[in-house]
Amino acid sequence: MNRNRALLLALLGVLLLAVLMNLCLGASGLSPSEILSALGDTARESTAARIFWYVRLPRTLAAILAGASLAAAGLLLQAVLRNPLAAPSVIGINSGAGLCALICMAVFPGLSRLTSLAAFLGACAAAFAVYLLARLTGASRATIVLAGVAVNSIFGACMDAIVTLIPEAVVSRSAFSIGGFSTTTMQQLRFAAPLCALGFLTALVFGRELQLMALGDDVAHSLGLRVERFRALFLVAAAMLAGAAVSFAGLLSFVGLVAPHMTRILLKNDAQLQLPIAAAFGAALCLICDLIARVAFAPFELPVGIVLSIVGAPFFLYLLLIRKKRSRHDAT
Repeated sequence: MNRNRALLLALLGVLLLAVLMNLCLGASGLSPSEILSALGDTARESTAARIFWYVRLPRTLAAILAGASLAAAGLLLQAVLRNPLAAPSVIGINSGAGLCALICMAVFPGLSRLTSLAAFLGACAAAFAVYLLARLTGASRATIVLAGVAVNSIFGACMDAIVTLIPEAVVSRSAFSIGGFSTTTMQQLRFAAPLCALGFLTALVFGRELQLMALGDDVAHSLGLRVERFRALFLVAAAMLAGAAVSFAGLLSFVGLVAPHMTRILLKNDAQLQLPIAAAFGAALCLICDLIARVAFAPFELPVGIVLSIVGAPFFLYLLLIRKKRSRHDAT
């Protein structure tokens, strides 16, 4: 077994341990034996069974799905746009998904299937808006990030305007903006999971094309790849993943930035394992941060988005400093 496969197995072990801890720990602790009995309690009559089926299990599955989806979306965006700072929360995809989800909540309250679809469409619109803005103004790496910041600001202002004009549209607007899993239901996950699965499948099936695009447009063209067609395909896949995650988890930050970079730092010369390792790292990151948010100040609870921001913001600044040092080195 080589080093990279051992790394994937180690990450899966950490992920399994995090799942067990998330199911057991909380304001009301559950022992492994209580979890096993809850699995067999189909009537869900006991208190432990109700906590497990209606609180812990949906929340744990939501953290896994959102973390893996946002990490995969970040990996796709960084490869397609060839910008290490590209991530769903940085270039406006999360905000686009959040705006359309918020509009859907205001117009069609209670219809979670429409919310997931609206979030996906908003994520697609934001992704292509950023890409078109960057193309019109010169698609350099810095331009893409700046275009994303502008789109982020516009969509954020639109969300604030909706809440101001229709305050009853979303009761938990602040929780949605920060991001979290405390109100996620199995019904929401059932509608979001197919979009996530389709996005993952697209990235896996066209993994070779994704690797070629990461080499640059000129190299990909010389190898016979239809760059614009596959760029659009991967942007749609990233929008599926990010939009589905936003539809039930809110505007989580930094997962799509931290997980792909940590994957590249840990992984050595094995592009085929980048996607599963990034997804496993993102899922484990969300599970661990959600556990900290629930346990650190129990019985009070922090939104998991706050913990992710505390972890991710210093990492983002570290990336900026590294890029600055490299640019100075290249200039000399």
